[in-house]
Amino acid sequence: MPPSKKNLRVCEQGHTYYKSTDCPTCPVCEQERKPDSGFLALLGAPARRALENAGISTLKQLSSRSEREILMLHGMGPSSIPKLRKALAAEGLSFRTA
Repeated sequence: MPPSKKNLRVCEQGHTYYKSTDCPTCPVCEQERKPDSGFLALLGAPARRALENAGISTLKQLSSRSEREILMLHGMGPSSIPKLRKALAAEGLSFRTA
């Protein structure tokens, strides 16, 4: 398999980075945006953005959704569900049952 060609890019904040896909997300900006605590800090950037784009920023909001609904969000993978289950359980919450 030939190596992917990476293109040099500059984000709106002036960070330079290389990307081999058309994804516009700057990895430097994403690292700066990552929360230090809370359940969103447990997730990778794509999963975190998926929840944020769906308007989910609290565990209470997350508990109003089913696992299936969460998995249907673009960027959310199955490896995130156990982390979310654990965070919900720590607060006495769970995903909504379908």
